[in-house]
Amino acid sequence: MTETIGKVTLDYEFYPGEDFYCDGAVEDELLETAINFGEEEFPRIIEEKHNWEFLYHLSSQRENIVDWLPMDKSMKVLEVGSGCGAITGALARKAGQVTCLDLSKKRSQINAWRHRDCDNVTIKIGNFQDIEPSLPTDYDYVLLIGVFEYGQSYIHSENPFAEFYNIVKKHVKEGGRLVIAIENKMGLKYWAGCREDHLGTYFSGLEDYPDGGVVRTFTKKGLEKILKECGETEYQFYYPYPDYKFMTTVYSDQRLPQIGELTNNLRNFDRDRLLLFDEKNVFDMLIREEMFPEFSNSFMVVTGPKPDIAYSRFSNDRLPMFAIRTDIVDTEEGREVRKYPAGKAAENHIRNLKRHEECLNKRFSGSGLLINRCELREDHTGIYACFEYIEGARTLEEILDECLERNDAEGFRNLFHKYLKLVNWNVQEKISDYDMIFANILVKDDQWILIDYEWTFEESVNPREVAFRALHCYLLENGRRDKCGVRDLFGELGMQGEDISRYSAGEKDFQKAVTGGHVSISDMREKIGHKAIPYQELEARAERRKVQIFEDYGEGYRAENSYYLYDAYVADDRIRFTIPLKHEVKGMRVDPADGPCILKVKEVSINGKKLPVDNTDFVNNNGYCVTEQAGSAIYFSTIDPFLDLHLGGVEREAVEEITVEAEIAVLTGDMYADMETMFARFREEQSTRRRGLWLFR
Repeated sequence: MTETIGKVTLDYEFYPGEDFYCDGAVEDELLETAINFGEEEFPRIIEEKHNWEFLYHLSSQRENIVDWLPMDKSMKVLEVGSGCGAITGALARKAGQVTCLDLSKKRSQINAWRHRDCDNVTIKIGNFQDIEPSLPTDYDYVLLIGVFEYGQSYIHSENPFAEFYNIVKKHVKEGGRLVIAIENKMGLKYWAGCREDHLGTYFSGLEDYPDGGVVRTFTKKGLEKILKECGETEYQFYYPYPDYKFMTTVYSDQRLPQIGELTNNLRNFDRDRLLLFDEKNVFDMLIREEMFPEFSNSFMVVTGPKPDIAYSRFSNDRLPMFAIRTDIVDTEEGREVRKYPAGKAAENHIRNLKRHEECLNKRFSGSGLLINRCELREDHTGIYACFEYIEGARTLEEILDECLERNDAEGFRNLFHKYLKLVNWNVQEKISDYDMIFANILVKDDQWILIDYEWTFEESVNPREVAFRALHCYLLENGRRDKCGVRDLFGELGMQGEDISRYSAGEKDFQKAVTGGHVSISDMREKIGHKAIPYQELEARAERRKVQIFEDYGEGYRAENSYYLYDAYVADDRIRFTIPLKHEVKGMRVDPADGPCILKVKEVSINGKKLPVDNTDFVNNNGYCVTEQAGSAIYFSTIDPFLDLHLGGVEREAVEEITVEAEIAVLTGDMYADMETMFARFREEQSTRRRGLWLFR
């Protein structure tokens, strides 16, 4: 049985009759969106919905993971686990024939509707094990993007991942490539406080999945072990950054990241995370120690012939007219840099690079600054710009960082003054490189070379604005650079507070002009609303938000018989905990906070049996009841509030647990002062009433 949606064919021969996994009602919304809107509308819809599911399934940035692979219209591609078609469109544009496999009918329909104009896509719906025997064995590419980690749910054996690999490998033709994209179990983001992607729990991958489950990710050595078990000898590791889901850059062992490059690490789109350390600084250390591959957040394994591309960076989170890709390519003649348009709309942007080179050469003639040579070429994909790859050079940014590391303020200032001299060179020429930042200048021996002049304008731009932007971007990328008087250099540009604010606003305007004002992928995290919680905040919260339990074994409450509950605060205004209650414990004291607060006890129960919280023979405290009604909220003006639970008269069993739940408002500052004023008046009224009663006895 088949169905046609537009030009896409859906094959239901192996469909079991129902979808066994689903994200719920959001999939209905995704299907409705795919039916009613074209992909050009998706960025706007993603912003309006601002939720993880729409971003994950519909963002064009998902395509980056495959868009760099060498592929042409003569090739056949098999995409296993195609889902809602996040990468299917890129494959359809690049290859001649695309076959998709997915278990979900609804997701496959979403895929078909969004790619309805593609006449080279077939989607087979059903279990992989059922469909696989009918597949041909002549695919140029077989892709497992976010799929290999589920291998043991496909294959039930002692070695499911090796068996899964061997089954899939059968369908790759001689000289073809199998591609795996998967999270690294040892990825730095998991050490830094991101939750495991599939389980949503902290450190579960690092702890080797102690609670089990079908999902498994691997270390680099773990993946290599599987490849070797399967007899695979021809493979390359690539390192998608920040990860494979929303990759902006892919590195390889032939071109690893350099110090200072990995700055975009807050990518927790799907859930809250912790911030246990600054990942940029740790990445820099790992790069320096040549350990980056082991801690890359994701891996991409490509078997078969080694691609010529050693590195690819996507700058396509922009307006279509500015969207490009930058590759470092190893050729027989040597290494070179290529810039490709991401689509037809950006071809003029690429063509302009040659004119930029010519104009900048004229302006900086005699200055000592070289402009990296640009040559326009064409291949089967269309036009691209080619540049020389400068071996043995370092960025000016890296050299400035070294000055700061050794506290060489004078050396930093001298380099900045040399930069200023260049920025002011032939300023009367109506040509300006607005993006003449420190990272775009290479230094080899004493020679300075401008390597990236994409944002060059045929007009005069105030040199101090260009210099401000370079310094501003330098400081913005890394807070540790604000030392040795670096910020004072704004003063040398003649800029004070208002000037700095104005030029900072101008930088935001420039970014909006490049992106068209749409929310970038990096900014979507904040728009979705998931938090990145610094460990310092957790420490502070633990100090304020902790419950101390004292146990009385017949000798009163002692510090040595006490302990803290750090997870008793289930919300900022609610305490709930269940703890063992030893039979020999005669009483229990609960200290809910380390300062003044208002507490309303909602429940105290032993083995599920609720106890009367309004019984003062059972519950005592050192606060004031806010009202005269039973079960009133209690105001504690002391820094040591407590509830004293007397258990002597309570019917007990041998093995027990006690549950306590309460609402709480911790009081600080003016709130506490206002409560003290109110209760001082209340206590005075109570005292006056008691004196009056005594006089008229």
